[in-house]
Amino acid sequence: MGRAGRWVQQQSGPEGFSAFIPAPLPPVPPPDFTPELQRIHEEAVHAVGQLEGVSRTMDPDRLLYMYVRKEAVLSSQIEGTRSTLSDLLEYENSTTPGTPLDDVQEVSRYVAALYHGLGRIQRGELPLSLRLIRELHGVLMREGRGSAQAPGDFRRTQNWIGGTRPGNARFVPPPPNEMTAALGNLERFLHDEFGRTAPIVKAGLAHAQFETIHPFLDGNGRIGRLLVSLILGAEGLLTQPFFYLSLYLKENRADYYDALQRVRTHHDWEGWLHFYLVGVQAVASQAADTALALRALFEQDQQRVLRLGRAAGSALRVYDLLRQRIVLSAPRAAEELGLTWPTVNAALQRLEGAGIVREVTGRSRDRIYVYARQLELLDAGTRGAATSPHGPPDSAGVPP
Repeated sequence: MGRAGRWVQQQSGPEGFSAFIPAPLPPVPPPDFTPELQRIHEEAVHAVGQLEGVSRTMDPDRLLYMYVRKEAVLSSQIEGTRSTLSDLLEYENSTTPGTPLDDVQEVSRYVAALYHGLGRIQRGELPLSLRLIRELHGVLMREGRGSAQAPGDFRRTQNWIGGTRPGNARFVPPPPNEMTAALGNLERFLHDEFGRTAPIVKAGLAHAQFETIHPFLDGNGRIGRLLVSLILGAEGLLTQPFFYLSLYLKENRADYYDALQRVRTHHDWEGWLHFYLVGVQAVASQAADTALALRALFEQDQQRVLRLGRAAGSALRVYDLLRQRIVLSAPRAAEELGLTWPTVNAALQRLEGAGIVREVTGRSRDRIYVYARQLELLDAGTRGAATSPHGPPDSAGVPP
């Protein structure tokens, strides 16, 4: 058994293959926190602390709505979906022609899974555990693509990443009989049964270990990335998951996959933590900057609404909802606010005249309005190529 695990020869048909059995967490010996790695860790902790401080000065429900959806879009794009943040928001208001429906529903289920996990932890119903991870997977995969791949159940067969079979795969996770013990160790590590691990480091080690175990037939990548947000929340670093590590992983896919693979081939936990902690610091800093920019935008535009005079009352209520939803239709606004359609339509037209919203359909009926400047701030990083042909897929290969 090496520091990160061992390769075990397996026999399957006429050819054999090597599966990787991860060593238990925490690593032994523990990661060597050189002065450089220690500095990067301290910068990551500071950046997450700044993000938490900024988020406390804003309405958490509004921020949560936006950040959860951005993380969902980015995480799903890594797996090849084409949906953008705008697609998801429009879908949630009304199904828009041209929207890749399967893709956007898949992203919507990621949102539901993250809310489910947060709710269970915050209400004290379940700790972060294998049971909760299975529940998250069940929510994520309950319909659409992947719904036939045992939603909510750990795999009972061998899977692999890359290639057409284990014999020519890029990486083969542990077989089911070894996987069970590895998952048990991961749960005990999450519960600090082997001693306390610094929370951000804990999330990084757990993410890498989960990706190596690859315990589901499909959805492993998305659940593994979701796990980081849940650990930071459960550890008290972030009261809400205003943190989208998937942006960094999407922009650095090749380095991400290489860093994970070097843990398996070279037992290089330090290299993985260096890559991961740089990402935590970058993403947390960017998220804090975005939150501050949003706060300034909201203050500026609220003053514009107040200058509408007697019409400001209803317009302010619609604007308040628009800040949370970003994309809004008159029927949805009327339903949520308890106002009449004429009142909402008039308010939206006034907001459009003030340069706050933009109508995007060009239709005379079923119109959709977008808070364009807010969307621009949030949409950074969610456009462009969806995935890399060289990275491992979210769903590993499985026997036919």
